[in-house]
Amino acid sequence: MEIVLLIVAMVVVGFIMTYVSKLIWKDDLPVGMPNAYIVGVVTAVVVGLLDWVVIPAMGFSDTLKVIGAATEPALSVPIVFWIIKKARS
Repeated sequence: MEIVLLIVAMVVVGFIMTYVSKLIWKDDLPVGMPNAYIVGVVTAVVVGLLDWVVIPAMGFSDTLKVIGAATEPALSVPIVFWIIKKARS
């Protein structure tokens, strides 16, 4: 049940951070508006799930797992947009 809540939370984070990224780049996102939300949500979900699985596998505590799953997806969405923008230019 907690994995479903994690995925739902990461989808919400993906939508929010895509909107924030749109504000940062003033509607000049590198993949277009409909695709930007897809990229943002997929990035947030993948990074959130990786944090949820990889951090405990490395031997870190559950607290660090929750902190990583809460912060890294939000930070990764603008970074992925920046990487796409640099790759296209």
